[in-house]
Amino acid sequence: MPGPFPFGTIFQHIFQEIMQKTFLIIVVSLVLGAVGYCGYQVHRLSMEQKLVKEDYSIANNISFGLLSINKWRDMMVTAVGGEIQSFSLTAAERDSLDRAVRNVLNSLIDRADSMINAPQHTLGGKLRKFAYHTFVNDRRLHEQVPAFSRQIIAEVLKPRNKQKLASLAQNKLEDLGQQTYDSARSLEETKVDSVYHLYGVMDSDAFDRVTDARLSFIHTQMYQYAYGMLGGLALMLFLWYLLRRKATLYKTLFVLSIVVALVFLLVGLTSTMIEIDARIKSLSFQLLGDTIAFRDQVIFFQSKSILDVVVLLLHTGRVDSILVGSLILCFSIFFPVTKLLSAGVYLLGERGWTKGRFIRYFAFHSGKWSMADVMVVAIFMAYIGFNGILNDQMSKLDLHTDSFTSIATNQTALQPGYIIFVGFVLFGLVLSEILKRIVKVSSAASAG
Repeated sequence: MPGPFPFGTIFQHIFQEIMQKTFLIIVVSLVLGAVGYCGYQVHRLSMEQKLVKEDYSIANNISFGLLSINKWRDMMVTAVGGEIQSFSLTAAERDSLDRAVRNVLNSLIDRADSMINAPQHTLGGKLRKFAYHTFVNDRRLHEQVPAFSRQIIAEVLKPRNKQKLASLAQNKLEDLGQQTYDSARSLEETKVDSVYHLYGVMDSDAFDRVTDARLSFIHTQMYQYAYGMLGGLALMLFLWYLLRRKATLYKTLFVLSIVVALVFLLVGLTSTMIEIDARIKSLSFQLLGDTIAFRDQVIFFQSKSILDVVVLLLHTGRVDSILVGSLILCFSIFFPVTKLLSAGVYLLGERGWTKGRFIRYFAFHSGKWSMADVMVVAIFMAYIGFNGILNDQMSKLDLHTDSFTSIATNQTALQPGYIIFVGFVLFGLVLSEILKRIVKVSSAASAG
């Protein structure tokens, strides 16, 4: 006769299973919360970095600096004005000026003598001619020209008179400068001034200091949060390793893992993946004894996430661009999301449709259409291509001579969004293998 049914043992087993699932949900929820918070911070800091760098590329754009007529005009006026204010003559220049003044004085004497000696038809003219020949000796006048020339030069070079001449020359120079301007001057001033106002600064030096400090802080924080997300992912994989023999916890852990993967996907899609930044780091040369320098002149800057690229392609209005954008949206976003959700539905569902052809196809057979891994390779190859091309082209702008120096830099770089997206792809591949194992274990248990 069989013994009594072991209700106590069954109840204890159920209670233990419920406690294990509850504890697992609490632990994974904490991990998910940490991953979600880090993901939010990565996305926020990524957007902030993008905005700051876009403002930086406006304020330091080569069109408003190295290629700006207004900048060159101001530098030329400043350089020439400095030469005017520090005007002085060398010994050779004084000799040259002295000869020029002598020639002028001698020419004036000769011209005056010609005018007096011309035929006079009036009484007054004849009296002036008589007085001139009586009291004036043109030969002696020519002999006194060197003395007159030295006195004139000495008078001109007195500090007071020299300052007056410099002021007149400076005013004329500034008038000429005002007549030289770029037709886009108002646009340049409006854009740059608005950026300066946004950051509470008055000039380019202060703006560069503020943005450099801000970007450095953002860069450090963003990578810390990105590594925090990867740490959460590593912890999820460690949990799978610890619970590899706990078949009763597979479904719970798998569903929570799908949520973590979706967080990674969302952050990876919306955060900046690649930045293309080409600039002239430094250009300096000598102009009238002064050093003219341009720093960090941005030639080209773009910062894009995968979602930015898709939106940009779809909004171009061109058929070919819309087609490419649709393909990226379908195979790199829609298919990966549908694959994850279908896997969860298949694993948890009890009704017939949850095991239907559509769900089963996306859960197990859509990997060849889910191109997230291909997108990772494509972005990496695009980075290598852009980086190589820009390095080659920018190196041609590096010039070094005694009076001219140009240093061009390529700051193209992959961003944390790319790291997060790679994490999603790898975790998705692991979850696909885990799902196959779960189905295999379930099938074996049902057969048994």
